[in-house]
Order: sequence, then C-alpha cells, then structure tokens
Amino acid sequence: MASARPRPKVMTLTDAAAARVAEIMSNNDRPIAALKVGVKNGGCAGMSYTMEWATEIGKFDEVVEDRGAKVVIDPKAILFLLGTQMDYKIDKLSSGFVFKNPNETSACGCGESVAITPAKADALAASE
Repeated sequence: MASARPRPKVMTLTDAAAARVAEIMSNNDRPIAALKVGVKNGGCAGMSYTMEWATEIGKFDEVVEDRGAKVVIDPKAILFLLGTQMDYKIDKLSSGFVFKNPNETSACGCGESVAITPAKADALAASE
C-alpha cells in the first residue's frame, strides 16, 4: 500500500516572519500558544487580515509550526489563505507582517484591506 503524501501547509513563513513571531512569543509575560491569523470582512477592498495571540489552539484551527514559531489559522480563513506566505518587513519608517497571498485579487491603496477569492474546496482536498 502506498503511503499518503504529506499534507501541505495552508501558510508558510519566511525566515524573518518566523524569527519575529518566535521572538515576540518568547518575550511575552503571559502564556501564548500561538499567533492566530484569519481574515474579516471590512475595509475599502472588502477584507482584511487579522492577527491576535491565542492562549489555546482550537479544535479546528490549522497549525503551522516553522523555525520555532507557531501560527494557527482560523478555520473560516483556510480557503482564503491557502498558499499564502507570511513575511516580516522592516522599512525606514515602518515594520510589520505582510502576506503574499495567491488568492488576492486586488488591494486598496492604504494597504489595510484586500479582495480575496477563496480557493476552491477541491483544491484543499487535492492537496491532502
């Protein structure tokens, strides 16, 4: 019997993003299970990314562990984030996490919201 191929991650992290998440988690004075990433409706382009600290991992959360960082994906956001790469950028006047999402169809000028077309459910099933 052939072995099942490994299931790909919904999201990957660059070295910079993994290092920043791990650094923030290790410097926090309260227990943190992971950084939780999701999407919500709103903004001029229709949706925006959300990030918050999770004190526990939910039953249906998708867990991404990479280079000492633990990120969980809100189950409602999986089809919107499938194939996304999370990076951490430092510029002259700002720093922050950025998302390279193949499902984005447009973004607003302010950079705070995006239009995302969810991946087809069969794309997730085919990747399993």
